[in-house]
Amino acid sequence: MGTGGRPGDNRTMEMRQLRHFMAVVTEGGFTAAARAELIVQSALSASIRNLERELGAELFDRTGRRVVLTEAGRALVPRARALLAGAEDARHAVAAVAGLATGRVAIGTIQTLTCVDLPAELAAFHRAFPGIQVSVRDAPVAELTEALRAGELDLAYLAPDARRLPEGLTAYATWHEELVLITAPGHRLAGAGRTLVKDLAEEPFVDFRAGTGLETAVRRLAAHCGLERRITCDVTQIGLLVDLVRAGIGVAFVPRRIGERAGLPCVRIRQPEPGRTVVLAGRGSRPRNPAAAALVDHLTDAAA
Repeated sequence: MGTGGRPGDNRTMEMRQLRHFMAVVTEGGFTAAARAELIVQSALSASIRNLERELGAELFDRTGRRVVLTEAGRALVPRARALLAGAEDARHAVAAVAGLATGRVAIGTIQTLTCVDLPAELAAFHRAFPGIQVSVRDAPVAELTEALRAGELDLAYLAPDARRLPEGLTAYATWHEELVLITAPGHRLAGAGRTLVKDLAEEPFVDFRAGTGLETAVRRLAAHCGLERRITCDVTQIGLLVDLVRAGIGVAFVPRRIGERAGLPCVRIRQPEPGRTVVLAGRGSRPRNPAAAALVDHLTDAAA
C-alpha cells in the first residue's frame, strides 16, 4: 500500500487500520466496532488514531454522543471499501491457486520423448484440474535446462549428457530408454533382428540435430564403439528423420517406441546395448508452484 499522511512521513497505512475504520463506520461506534473486531476498545481507538495521524486528518467528529464521519472520513470510506475488497479478492485468488481451482504450469520436453505419453497424461491432468493452464515447450536439452534454472519452466523432461543434473535441479522420476537402429523396409538389415555397431561402418546415417539428448546419446555410443558414422542428412524434426529413413536415405538410432510407432524395422544393437536416460526434472525437492506440484504428482504416479 502506498504512503499516506504528511510529507516526510514514511509510515504506511495497514489493512488492519482500514478494517478498524470501516468497522466503526458500519457498527456506528467504537465500542460496537471493538466487539465486532474482537479486540479491546483502547486498541481499536489507538489504531484509528494512528490512521488519522498517518493521513494527516481526523476521520471522526468525537465531540457529540455519536461518532460522526468528518469530510475526510467520508472521502476515505469508498476507497477503504475498495481496498479491503481488493485484498479479499487477492486472498481468494491465492486460495484458489493453492486449492488448484486455477493456476498455470509450464513444462518442457525433448522432442523424442517416448517414456511417457505426454499428450495423454496432460489430458488426464486437465480433466482432474480444468482450471489450470498448461504451457508446453519442446527444445534441446541445454535450452530446457537453462529455462528450468531461470524459472521460465516449472518442469522439464530432459535427456542429460552428464550422469548428474546441474546444481539446483532435482530428478523427480527417471527412465532408461533402449535405442534401436531403424531402417527402410527393404534394407539388408531389416530382417536381421540384431546387429553389431562395427557392422554399420559403411552405412549412411540420418542424424538428429546437434545438442539434443538423442544426438548426444548416439554420438556417445558411436565414440565408445569407434564407429565413424557417415552422415548423409541431419534434421531438426523427428518425424522428418523417420520419413527419410523410410525413403532409404540412411539408417538412424532412435528410441524403440519411435521406430515401432513408425512401423519401421527395429534392429537391436548387440555389445553394447545402447540406451539413454530420461528424467523429469525441476527446481528443489518439490515445486513451490501448487499447479506444478500437482502435475509432478500426476506424472510420477503415471510413471509408477
